[in-house]
Amino acid sequence: MTRLGRLATGLVTATVLTVGASGCVTVHGERAVVPGATRSEAAQALEDFTAAYNKADKAYDPALDADRVTGSLGAINQAGLKARQKTSPDGNTAHKPLELTDASFVIPKKAGWPRWFLADADSNRGEDGEKQDTRWLLMFLRTGPDAPWKAAYLAAVAPSQVPEFREDADGWASPVPSAGAGEELATDPAKLSATYTGYLEKGTPDVFAPSTTTSGWREARENTRRAGFSYQYVDQPLDSGAFAPLGLRTKDGGALVFFTSKHFERQTAAEGLHPTVTPEVEALLNGEVKSTLTKERVSSQLVYIPERGDKDATGTVRVLNRLPGLIAAEGS
Repeated sequence: MTRLGRLATGLVTATVLTVGASGCVTVHGERAVVPGATRSEAAQALEDFTAAYNKADKAYDPALDADRVTGSLGAINQAGLKARQKTSPDGNTAHKPLELTDASFVIPKKAGWPRWFLADADSNRGEDGEKQDTRWLLMFLRTGPDAPWKAAYLAAVAPSQVPEFREDADGWASPVPSAGAGEELATDPAKLSATYTGYLEKGTPDVFAPSTTTSGWREARENTRRAGFSYQYVDQPLDSGAFAPLGLRTKDGGALVFFTSKHFERQTAAEGLHPTVTPEVEALLNGEVKSTLTKERVSSQLVYIPERGDKDATGTVRVLNRLPGLIAAEGS
């Protein structure tokens, strides 16, 4: 095993042990199929998240929203705030409060724990700092009857990318993963993380539609060139506890699913050269960068999976949004 492989294995093991202690398990005996939340509870969870997010973003203090985020969004949010706290100790002088309006909620019925729901809201965030025609999709997760609702996933998408969801006569949705979903959908949603990371490393299974986050990303990594430097990449599935995939069945028979993956990038310099260490990386750095720099990232993906045998959808998984974040770095 390469040194990078050993590092990746060690870091992933540490993450899994942490996640396993979170208590994100099904409680035996709770077999009633019920809505995961009331709509008023969902609205309150979104309000609580927004308030905490704004406090943390203004102060660049991860402690201020640590109890409102989890999973991939929590890992990315907390590491980002930790880094900015070091690079900007006086806080965010350019803070603009996040506003989430025109919210609707898609709440599935299921038995046991964990439970989750989707919040679909208009955001005042945009690429140029102004309001854009995008929707923020936030997946909230609750791990037990005494646990708070926490935002586990986030994606920003165009309104046209938000599908109609399968709902019963009372307006409750169908959860994914669920019994039989692996046979009903073109790809098993429970195995998305392993499927995606396997594809990035080996090119198989080739179930993803071509895009900058699939075939384009593989090609870009294979063609990375810089005189005097070499690059290595390791991709690891991250799919247990608060990082498990969460989704909802769509009206057309498919599913909209969030999942998480982990990615390591190692840059090795020839004698006399040194990898570039940006302030963001330095804030999360362990060790001294002499000839190598390894960056560790967590990434969440929002995908649409068509129904198995759907010829109109060509049977491929479409990545609608990818949200990566640097969570650690190591020098040697």
